[in-house]
Amino acid sequence: MVSTSILPKVVDEKESASRQAKWWYATFHNVTAMVGAGVLSLPYAMAHLGWGPGTLALVLSWCITLYTLWLMIELHECVPGKRFDRYRDLGQHAFGPRLGLWIVVPQQLIVQIGCDTVYMVTGGKCLEKFMEIVCSNCTAMRQSYWICIFGGFQFFLSQLPNLNSIAAVSFAAAVMSLSYSTISWVACFAHGPVDNVSYGYDETGSSDSVFRVLSALGQVAFAYAGHGVVLEIQATIPSTPTKPSKVPMWQGTVVAYFITALCYFPVAMVGYWTFGQAVDDNVLMALRRPQWLIAAANLMVVIHVIGSYQVYAMPVFDTLETLLITRLKLPPGIALRLIARSAYVAFTLFIGVTFPFFADLLGFFGGFGFTPTSYFLPCIIWLAIKKPRRFSISWMVNWGCIIFGVLMMLASTIGGLRNIIKDASTYRFYS
Repeated sequence: MVSTSILPKVVDEKESASRQAKWWYATFHNVTAMVGAGVLSLPYAMAHLGWGPGTLALVLSWCITLYTLWLMIELHECVPGKRFDRYRDLGQHAFGPRLGLWIVVPQQLIVQIGCDTVYMVTGGKCLEKFMEIVCSNCTAMRQSYWICIFGGFQFFLSQLPNLNSIAAVSFAAAVMSLSYSTISWVACFAHGPVDNVSYGYDETGSSDSVFRVLSALGQVAFAYAGHGVVLEIQATIPSTPTKPSKVPMWQGTVVAYFITALCYFPVAMVGYWTFGQAVDDNVLMALRRPQWLIAAANLMVVIHVIGSYQVYAMPVFDTLETLLITRLKLPPGIALRLIARSAYVAFTLFIGVTFPFFADLLGFFGGFGFTPTSYFLPCIIWLAIKKPRRFSISWMVNWGCIIFGVLMMLASTIGGLRNIIKDASTYRFYS
């Protein structure tokens, strides 16, 4: 595990070189980080959870994760004169130099690598769907090839230096996310319920149904994924004693979260209303008409996940390069960036091609990685640093989020892992 020595002055200078972002930068970076592949699986999660539990899970998750985002934004400058620009820095302050790294870094890496792996799969599948629609007479290619084509874009974009340098890509990605989400639920609404639509629980078998329900909770958790990079986003905003960074950051986050609600709730509700139990794990794959609009929506997904991949990859690139510079004494520069970042892209590409189980990956990573970082780890850090009075409102709210998050993590991780094992047993790899 990395130690406190991975934070040399050269890296701090690199990250603090550009603190010129405005509140709207926080908005579209948060939208890009939040509204991703997960929104397309929400109708599928609703199909396993049902109307009541599914709606409750969505609403509770929206409220809890907005609250935990507020906690992290407030903690960014909880020590006068110091900014915690990384999740791991905040963890070290709360739990100590060594324990903080052991608690935070593995969880954050799971979130970032999990997101990027899922985005590889999503980008490849949507590229394939786009080409099927616009060129129905073209020779079909293996899905693995499409994922590799999408990965090729990431090899190129990964050489951009930092989050500010991908601001235009992130802005385009945020616009695309709102656009394809709107197209998804509007197309579903125009389609209307399919023949013999069923909203009852799946009857394929009691044990299988239970595990699918547990995995669906992880799919909901995956949809709320912005916490892993929120401090890095806030680090791009300038801060003064009269106007600390938390003011524009919170403003941008609130706007982003309302945009998120406009994406998530209509897609989940209308998609489930249209297809019921027959909905695909990617709702766009279930839509056929109008062809030009569905093709455009799939292309928008591709553009969005191109940007989202980089938002989650940038903190990993920073960690990799810092380790190579401080531990292996490699000189910083273009060669180091090319090798380290290309190796990471190749790794996520390999995992995505090997295990392209969209819904199962969402369920597993949502439970194992996203639930801790988004639902209860910020609450634990808040309790450790702020030490609210026992049985005060703040103390009870944070402990309520912790209990809810831990239960959700255990359930969805078990369900997602079991479904990956089950689906892998009948899958032809690299087909």
